[in-house]
Amino acid sequence: MSNVHAMPVMLGVLAILAVAYRYYSAFLAARVAALDDSRVTPAHEFNDGQNFHPTNRWVLFGHHFAAISGAGPLIGPVLAIQFGYLPGLIWLVVGVCLAGAVQDMMVLAISVRRGGKSLAGLARQEIGPVAGVATTLAILYVIIIALAGLGIVVVKALGGEEVAMKAGTRLVYPAETSITTEAARGQSRIYDVPPESTYHYGEGPDESLRFHESFRLAVPEGESLAKSDGAEGFVLPKGAKRLVPGSSWGAFTIACTIPIAFAVGWYMYRFRKGKVVEASVLGALMVLGVTVLGASIPGSSLEPYFSWSKAQTTYAIAGYGFVASILPVWLLLCPRDYLSSFLKVGTIALLVVGVCVANPTLEAPMVNHQFASGGGPYFDGPIFPYVFICIMCGAVSGFHALVSSGTTPKMIDREGDVRMIGYGAMLMEGLVGIVALIAAAALPNSMYYDINIDLARKPQFQQALKALDVDHDGGGELVQMEKDVEESLHGRTGGAVTLAVGMARIFSGAMPGLKGLMKYWYHFAIMFEALFILTTIDTGTRIGRFLVQEVLGKFWKPLGDLDRLGSSVLATALVVCGWGYFILTGSVETIWPMFGVANQLLAVVALAVVTTAIVNSGRARYAWATVLPMCFVATTTSSAGYLEITGKFLRMTRVAETALKGWINIGLTVMLIGLVAVILVSAVSKWAAALRAGKAMQA
Repeated sequence: MSNVHAMPVMLGVLAILAVAYRYYSAFLAARVAALDDSRVTPAHEFNDGQNFHPTNRWVLFGHHFAAISGAGPLIGPVLAIQFGYLPGLIWLVVGVCLAGAVQDMMVLAISVRRGGKSLAGLARQEIGPVAGVATTLAILYVIIIALAGLGIVVVKALGGEEVAMKAGTRLVYPAETSITTEAARGQSRIYDVPPESTYHYGEGPDESLRFHESFRLAVPEGESLAKSDGAEGFVLPKGAKRLVPGSSWGAFTIACTIPIAFAVGWYMYRFRKGKVVEASVLGALMVLGVTVLGASIPGSSLEPYFSWSKAQTTYAIAGYGFVASILPVWLLLCPRDYLSSFLKVGTIALLVVGVCVANPTLEAPMVNHQFASGGGPYFDGPIFPYVFICIMCGAVSGFHALVSSGTTPKMIDREGDVRMIGYGAMLMEGLVGIVALIAAAALPNSMYYDINIDLARKPQFQQALKALDVDHDGGGELVQMEKDVEESLHGRTGGAVTLAVGMARIFSGAMPGLKGLMKYWYHFAIMFEALFILTTIDTGTRIGRFLVQEVLGKFWKPLGDLDRLGSSVLATALVVCGWGYFILTGSVETIWPMFGVANQLLAVVALAVVTTAIVNSGRARYAWATVLPMCFVATTTSSAGYLEITGKFLRMTRVAETALKGWINIGLTVMLIGLVAVILVSAVSKWAAALRAGKAMQA
């Protein structure tokens, strides 16, 4: 355990971010991007009320911040605690100031200057047709994987799960308890397992776990718990699964934010046009109201309608992404994103204040030497380079380049807004990542790992956690937390639940007289996280739709018409089906590393494109501002990709059940690295040609 407190860390971070915005972003705006308010922006030049629409800079800041701030800055830092908190903290602070915010601002500036072109269009115009094709293919792959990575976090937080338990292991009930079960014809038999039951996954004295909480166990039809021969307890049959219920409270609250967004959009753009503050206040009050109202859903007649399984939650998210991508931006996208950002910025501000007031001790080690070389729950690899693909959006993210060259440049009112929206919103996201990291690092280690390791994988980490002096049973702390928040928390992997618990503890610590509100703090945090992610899903799906239509339009021109409903529906359906499939068939452990590699490689592409634009515009002397972060991210991410291919993916090919998936993962990763290599070679050739031409003109 470290003796570091959170408040000095938070104050130091705020000072660094303030200095970066005041001086470095001003340098980028004046010298590198050369922003000029006298230029006409695409929002005015092509104003159609659908995709191009001049937007108040505060509303657009909200939309942009909401769109870029998905699961990355929230979940990545939480998962990276397996390495300790210091590596992630350093990367977040340095990365966001010198890489992430630079990329976002420069891509936005160049896209505004080029008529709101997408990143693929910019690559084609600035570097050449080969780079344009390679960028298009890379972006399509990244969008699908990125949205799957974002969506699965919501699914893990809201949807129910079925955790497989190993056949032949034993479950021992506490003394003097009876077996209660229920079964229906054609369905699994359900057992109510009482608290303090012991799970024996081996015969050794250390090969057992005690569950302080009760849970439900499902066994296949025709099977049952059989009395063990020669040992106490019951033998689990093949196919036995622990049932983890979903959050009906959370699902209800998130579902209600959609009609609220419609109401805010109608109020802001039709009923009281331009009354942004009024709409914001009303929307925020309604969202807080449904969060409190959600407490009445569990146990009510409405609970079955909001107790969703993994598949049901996935279909709900896919349906939302489909509809949001097709509707006009003013009707749902802008008001929902603005409303979300209003709550997000407010919540982050409360968390910053809460951290300073509560000043919790960072319980996690600075560097976790047990998992420093690999073997952690989520990333089976060393700190370098895995911390750089674990923490993405909070430091630098290629996905942001799609937003900065997608919906946002089509709504910029004047060029001067690019600095606040591009650089400022990214700094805010970096702060989100730092707050998330502190919230997770402040959890007791036993609680952190008891949430983040599911039941099926607990045995393989037992010895490592003992070496860390962590009581993996949690000492009952998490059981009390479950009672306080009225949700099942054990084994709720994915990071979202961990962060919500950490946030609730910070709020409670800052206001100790209001401990009775823990369940409201927790569910507010779940809503906060889901809003972050869903606003990225709607914007990401829309960006994917733009790109797919751009490709399809090459084969038949009407398919590329953004205002044609049939074409929009087809393109959106292709994108949604792609990321929805990966959510249904994957897990955080498999999707997140692939998301990390793909996302960061796209950042390399984006930085290569903006560097080329800088060189082409005759300002090559400032190219170092984008070349240096590009080289660093290219090094870390290609190293991680190599380790994934030669490690995890290659091991998957040696097991019959996962061989096909392993080869697919290898093929996709090699393909993406190859595409990025093509783009880099083309870009460097372009730089050399431009420099030679400049020297020739001077001569």
